[in-house]
Amino acid sequence: MTLVLGAIADDFTGATDLANNLVRAGMRTVQVIGVPNDGVTLDDVDAVVVALKSRTCPVTEAVSDSSAALTWLQAQGARQIFFKYCSTFDSTDEGNIGPVADALLDRLGSEQTVMVPAFPINGRTVYQGHLFVGNRLLNDSGMEKHPLNPMTDADLVRVLSRQTPYPVGLLSRPVLAGGFEATHQRLQSLRDEGVRHVICDTLDEHDLETLAAAVVEYPLVTGGSGLGQALPSEYRRLGWLADVDEPGKLVPSSGAALVVSGSCSRMTLAQVDHFLADHAGFGLDPLALTENDEQLEKALAFARERLFGSDGSAEPVLLYASAAPEKVEKAQEQLGVTEAGAVVERALSWLSKVLVEEGVGRLVVAGGETSGAVVSALGIRELRIGEQIDPGVPWTQAPISGRDAPLSLALKSGNFGDIDFFSRAFEVLP
Repeated sequence: MTLVLGAIADDFTGATDLANNLVRAGMRTVQVIGVPNDGVTLDDVDAVVVALKSRTCPVTEAVSDSSAALTWLQAQGARQIFFKYCSTFDSTDEGNIGPVADALLDRLGSEQTVMVPAFPINGRTVYQGHLFVGNRLLNDSGMEKHPLNPMTDADLVRVLSRQTPYPVGLLSRPVLAGGFEATHQRLQSLRDEGVRHVICDTLDEHDLETLAAAVVEYPLVTGGSGLGQALPSEYRRLGWLADVDEPGKLVPSSGAALVVSGSCSRMTLAQVDHFLADHAGFGLDPLALTENDEQLEKALAFARERLFGSDGSAEPVLLYASAAPEKVEKAQEQLGVTEAGAVVERALSWLSKVLVEEGVGRLVVAGGETSGAVVSALGIRELRIGEQIDPGVPWTQAPISGRDAPLSLALKSGNFGDIDFFSRAFEVLP
């Protein structure tokens, strides 16, 4: 079969989130880290997700990296391109969602795309163009305090209109409720009016199915992973995709279990507290990390003793820099927003690299930026996607140089997962 879907994700956990939903919908999926420089074997693959770090970088860099990913995916023969961003539409007034979507549309010679960030099973819905997280508007959900991309406006038509010179329209819920024909006709009407980007209301899985049917033959679709889960059934209807047994099968896991967390989202903070009630953990302070290597060395000794000590304990260990907003703000005031985050990423990625080299074989990483830093430090270029832990978060596996068994790796977006995610993840791992 020809490669059906080529996806471009603007961060590492977002890429894994989409890949997870594609596997759950029956697509054999590989995630690559950055645009591959050499050959990637795609003989038994239906979808490829290219993971970039383009969510918070300068607009020109995001456009350049995304365009390079598109060129590679086109060379692999992908039938449809998917631009994946977060279900909370993380961005600034300058981008990067609008500029990247415009660049991809230009390259593909396409007149229109849809914007479908909703992921109803995780509480992300859109109504009258406004994004909700659970029962709260986006700007009252905690995302207004995001350290990198604070989201202070829930009106996605308004948000996107500040990022693109092209018209932005709305496909409303009443139209979607009319089914495929009404949805298809509305998209056509908006295209005739010159509307290039269409924000789509989405309240439930049925809405996603209707949208997937309406846009399956679009050269480019954009959104969260909810739309990704709805598309494969449409690919099968068109004869593009065959049924496959166990698309997410991984080999048995082995090695010590480690959790590293750099996310400061509300859910991750709750997950850290829940984990620490029954497991060992070491908290890192960004300000202390800038003074000398003492805290880093203590964290490494703490982890080594518990992961590889003589007591033979098989319990997972947590290394974290997750902290309440006021503590994060204090670090940002002294170090600057960018450097405060970079300090944490450097520390957690270095610790992860050392401990994986010494025998960690099962690793959970919380936070998109942290996940990107850890994966880069480990030199991982390709992930095979396995079964889901929680919505949006699967186990994956990657080959590690010098070891027979692959590294089992879970990359968790900050707001994803239930409160017991860190401990339960290892319980469900094959």
